[in-house]
Amino acid sequence: MAVRPLTIGIAGGTASGKTTVARRLVERLAGHPVAFLDQDAYYRDLADTPLEERKAFNFDHPDAFDTELLVAHLRELQAGRAIDKPVYSFAEHTRTRDTVRVNPGDAIILEGILVLALEQVRRELDVKVFVDSDADVRVIRRLSRDIKERGRDFDGVIEQYFRTVRPMHYGFVEPSKRYADIIIPHGGNNDIAIEMVAGAVRQKLR
Repeated sequence: MAVRPLTIGIAGGTASGKTTVARRLVERLAGHPVAFLDQDAYYRDLADTPLEERKAFNFDHPDAFDTELLVAHLRELQAGRAIDKPVYSFAEHTRTRDTVRVNPGDAIILEGILVLALEQVRRELDVKVFVDSDADVRVIRRLSRDIKERGRDFDGVIEQYFRTVRPMHYGFVEPSKRYADIIIPHGGNNDIAIEMVAGAVRQKLR
């Protein structure tokens, strides 16, 4: 009988370094195939909503995500079956017609702001990690990322931060830290903490 893959959830505030931690974890698990999922890919499809309304949508609330599809995909990967992950456009604020094939592995890594805040997702996780980072560092990183990579303008990023990102962080993201098995301070640059998590995961995979 096939062994169920180890499912690792990595949560944390916007631009806290979750993706960096996830990537470094994949690197340190060399020799073990890893299925990687990002919660951002599972934003609800807003294609039927006018663009101006989409821009005003609260993307930091748990209801913004198609959690049913995310959980279904986690379970497929856990059962050893490949999935077709949605592709989300941050410029258009909606799901594209493309998908990405994700093959099952010895481990599944899921990263996203609300990975630990959603009970139905939490139930699927074997290892729960929270990436902690100072608020001012996260704001500057997000500002830089959204302007350079996501086609946003300065005023729009700041407006969204105060309207939804900040209140949702304190309402949902920060409180979910209490569910973590491991908290990684100082974001994605904490090599010692990442190595400790990787060591624990390698031990479990043996």
